[in-house]
Amino acid sequence: MNTKKYAAEAIGTFWLTFAGCGSAVIAAGFPQVGIGLVGVSLAFGLSVVTMAYAIGHVSGCHLNPAVTVGLAAGGRFPAGQVVPYIVAQVIGAIAASALLYVIASGAAGFDLAKGFASNGYDAHSPGKYSLLASFLMEVVMTMMFLFVIMGSTHGKAPAGFAPLAIGLALVMIHLVSIPVTNTSVNPARSTGPALFVGGWAIQQLWLFWVAPLIGGVLGGVIYRWLSDEPDGIVEGKIAT
Repeated sequence: MNTKKYAAEAIGTFWLTFAGCGSAVIAAGFPQVGIGLVGVSLAFGLSVVTMAYAIGHVSGCHLNPAVTVGLAAGGRFPAGQVVPYIVAQVIGAIAASALLYVIASGAAGFDLAKGFASNGYDAHSPGKYSLLASFLMEVVMTMMFLFVIMGSTHGKAPAGFAPLAIGLALVMIHLVSIPVTNTSVNPARSTGPALFVGGWAIQQLWLFWVAPLIGGVLGGVIYRWLSDEPDGIVEGKIAT
């Protein structure tokens, strides 16, 4: 039975979304002690590191539809489990966003119009970046994320360090791309907040499914081509 794997993915994606988006909604701009862009980037990266060690041996700790699809394209994950994994990840992200909404709305002055950590382009990009710029950023960043994941979890990679490499890669991704799209590289993470913001966030959500999925496939395929032993993964080692 794969029930425990799906539950682990839901819990892990819940943690990533709640910790990452929560840092942006609650702590990023807090007066005087706000954590800022660097703090939000660290929160997303640390959420992956912590869950990789916690549930990597259970589900592989994908926490991201683009990672699941990319690993399948790279020959590291069975195609038959892609859809259930994605469903579990989206459920976890929505649950995290619901809890975050309940907590954040308890503060005076809370306003969903401020974005609620949603991803966007054009007028809804933090730096007002265009659709094309946002699309390219999401594709390239997700592609490189999968490349790091595939390489750090390879059987010939140093054992035990994959969570750190992957988490640090996600930190770096956020440091570069928050001004452009508020950083998705994860369709589940994008879906949760968008459902609560509605309107423009729902209308632009397509980009944050299409671009990361394309990037994930490219990263998986490129690493599979590059590696001498593309399927050389150690049993029990995390897949992300």
